[in-house]
Amino acid sequence: MEQVSQNVQKSKKIKLDFKESKYATGRRKRSIAKVWVKKGSGNIHVNGLKMVEYFKRPVHQIIVTRPLEISEVASNYDVKCSVRGGGLSGQAGAIILGISKALILHDENLKKNLKKDKLTTRDSRVVERKKYGHRKARRSFQFSKR
Repeated sequence: MEQVSQNVQKSKKIKLDFKESKYATGRRKRSIAKVWVKKGSGNIHVNGLKMVEYFKRPVHQIIVTRPLEISEVASNYDVKCSVRGGGLSGQAGAIILGISKALILHDENLKKNLKKDKLTTRDSRVVERKKYGHRKARRSFQFSKR
């Protein structure tokens, strides 16, 4: 019985107060991230969970914190994200764009460094659609001579 109550506590979403924060939207592949950034102590929450709990892979954790580290304000801002659609890599990419845009709204001086590392531009690459007469987007069926 104790284990059940511990599991409920772990997965319980945290309510955060984000008044006086800046909002931005980020997109990547099929993912859309709503991001709120405010002055704080460096906490990042994704869908009500801590970023480390939501993104288990270290690669995704590094990707999400990149805009804060490049602009050297990692411990000065709290971030709250609501992200949906796509996979984890697409969601991480969407969060990057959202954080970058919101940081620029907070402090215009950060734009130079973020733009230099191409974090303010939406990555427009998406999956190509499947065409008729093909097995995949470009892959054809095997050709048979006889």
